Formats: sequence, structure tokens, C-alpha cells
Amino acid sequence: MKELVNKLKGDRVIWSFVALLALFSFMPVFSASSNLAYIGHGTGNTLGYLVKHLAHICIGFLIIYWVHRVPYHYFRAISKIALPVVWILLLYTLLKGTVIAGANASRWIQVPFIGITFQTSTLAAIVLFIYVARYLSKTKEENEPFQTSLIQLWIPVFITLVLILPANFSTTALIFVMVLMLTFIGKYPLKYIAFIIGSGIAMLAFFLLVAKAFPDSRFFSRVSTWESRITNFTTDKPDEDDYQIEKAKIAIASGKLGGLGPGKSVQKNFLPQSSSDFIYAIIVEEYGLVGGVSIVILYLLLLFRFVIASHKAPTIFGKLVVVGVGFPMIFQAMINMAVAVELLPVTGQTLPLISSGGSSIWMTCLGLGIIISVTRKEEEIAEDKLEREKRKEALQRLIDKEMAEEDLPADEIYEEEPMYSIEDNSRNPMNAVLNK
Repeated sequence: MKELVNKLKGDRVIWSFVALLALFSFMPVFSASSNLAYIGHGTGNTLGYLVKHLAHICIGFLIIYWVHRVPYHYFRAISKIALPVVWILLLYTLLKGTVIAGANASRWIQVPFIGITFQTSTLAAIVLFIYVARYLSKTKEENEPFQTSLIQLWIPVFITLVLILPANFSTTALIFVMVLMLTFIGKYPLKYIAFIIGSGIAMLAFFLLVAKAFPDSRFFSRVSTWESRITNFTTDKPDEDDYQIEKAKIAIASGKLGGLGPGKSVQKNFLPQSSSDFIYAIIVEEYGLVGGVSIVILYLLLLFRFVIASHKAPTIFGKLVVVGVGFPMIFQAMINMAVAVELLPVTGQTLPLISSGGSSIWMTCLGLGIIISVTRKEEEIAEDKLEREKRKEALQRLIDKEMAEEDLPADEIYEEEPMYSIEDNSRNPMNAVLNK
């Protein structure tokens, strides 16, 4: 075990927080999956879901390990190549999205020969954030005109968002806000950011108008769901989402300070998506306010560690990558928890590293691997600096020793040697040699 830990490079604190969140996730997922077990095979046995979650977590940590060993600057070129591939996947998802439990779930595709579903928008978000970080780091010292940035930066951003929007408004909004935050941190001109915000609002309004004109089109089938969620959030009109929120609030109220205990949740049997979208409500019900606040603190500490990693990153690209990939994880967690307490409308965002679901866990781990790769480079630079200092100290000690010897008196450094002469006055010419 010690040898395995020693092989882990990068920020050990980030590794620790990720491991804590992953370990904590097993009990809530094991408990909250009973609803899925009753619906799936009617037995209520959640052991299969626990084993499945364990497999997802193990694969996720393998992804972190493999990715964190890749030099992070390789992702500059990878993002440029991967972005068109992501567009193809998003378009395929939009056209051939899988139907799950009879519902329109066009944000998912089924991987051939494996049988698992994959949410392409999560991969698209990571690739897009790295692409934006690449562009901002490249133009940091250059004053490119707005027309150039519009072609090289914003058109790829809007293409990605347009392909995600019909199936997933909340993810589109989160990605757009995170890109704006990243450009602000990257010191992109504020007047251009304001123009982009206005353009984004105008494009969304145009999309909604087209959706109203063609309400029966499958590309706009989710628009009515968005409208109902926002309307029901601002009013008291009852619907399915209100049922979810009501059960979530009952679960949170039942938890009180210490909770009902692990596995003793009652609302998990009634709350849809209790192991994914609303798992935070089950956590508070079983572990109380103490457990709920502890989860919030863990995510905030992870955010603080991301800030430190960004500050220590050796390059501008590394700083922006940590911000662009790390901050959305924390915002996604806050959105999930805000939905559970009815601070936001129902969005469908999972709780990173805790909610069940393969693609969500794997893409989170992919992002964490990239961040740890940046901190690994910091560690290597620190080790090289320490090694240089040690060599410098050793060389200085050697120089000091030589200087000290030069300062000694000549009679202490060299013993006076007897003087020999080859001059000989004897008759035998070999006596000079034989006598010496």
C-alpha cells in the first residue's frame, strides 16, 4: 500500500479529498438504490448496484492515475484535435440519443458491444474548457482583434453549446457561465465579454422562438419541460418536479441534526433519482445536518485546493486549465445541493464523485487527472529546484575547501623536499646515481 501511495504524484491533498468523497459515496448509493432495485427486479436487493458503483469508482481512479502521468501541456494539442470529434459525438447523440425507461434521453448514447450509456456533454465540457484555456494562454501576450477571437474562440464555443442545448439546458448554461468566468480570469476584454453575453441571450431567445414555431419537433421536445420547471419553481403549481422537491425536503427535514442513521432513509423509497440527482437529500436524511454540512465543507476545501494549484501552476495554460476544469465540478456540486433544498429549479445535475452513474464519475475523474497532472509538474519543478540547490551547496562546499587550503602557509601544505644534485666531481660517473 505504501509503494502504491508513493507512486501517486501531484497534489496529495487533492488525492485525499477525492478519496474521501469516493469512499463516502458507497453508503448513500447502497442505501438510495433500493428504489431502483424495486423498480428493476422487485426484490429490493441493492448489492448489485453497490458492486456496479464500486466498478465505476475503480475505473475512475484508474483514469485519474493514467491521465495524471501525461504531461499536461500535451492537452493543448489534444483539445484542438478532440473538439471536432466531440462535435460529431454530440450531433450523433442529438440524432440517435438513447431512450431510457421510455423517456426522451437524447443526451445519452449507448456504447456499442459494451451496453453502457455515455453522456457526451460531460466530455464536451472538459474538451471545450481546455480549448478555451489554450486560446487564452496563446493570446495572453498578443492583442488580437475581436474578429480573430470570434472565429478562433467563440464560434467553436457556440457550436458546442448549440449541439448540447436541445437536450440539456442546465449543462449548456453551466458551460457558458464557466467559459465566461474563464475568459474573465484570462483577462479577455470586458467589452467583448459583454457583447458575447448579449449575443448568447439573443441566440437563446431565437432558439425558443423556433421551438414555439415547431413544438412537435423532437429537437425541441425538452423546451416545454424547461418552461414547466421554471414556472413551477416560481409558482405553487403542482407537478412531477414539485413531487420530487417535496420528497427531498421531507427527507432533509427528517434528518434533523444527527440523521436517522446509515441505510435508514424512508424517502429513498419514494424519491425518484434518489441515487443520482437527489442523493444529497438522502445524505442529509441519514446523516443529518452534520453530514450535509461536512459534504459542503469537503467541496469547498477542494475548491480552495484548486485555487492553490492554479496559483502555483508554472504556466498560464496550467493556471487556466485548473480553473476551467476544476471550478465547474464545484459549481455542479453546489447546483445539485441547491436543487435539493429548492434554491434552484430541478436541473438534473449529479453530485460529483458521490452520485451513481458511470459517465459522470469517469468524466469527473478525467478532469481531476488533468488537474493533478498540472500539480505533478509543479512537484517536478520543485524537486528539480531542490536538486539544483543541493548541487550548488555541494559545489560551494568544495570551493570553500579549496580556498581554505590555498590560505594555509606554504610550509604546512608542502613538506620541504631534500635537494638533490646530479653534479658529481668523482671519477666514477655513476656515483651520482648510485649514491642517491
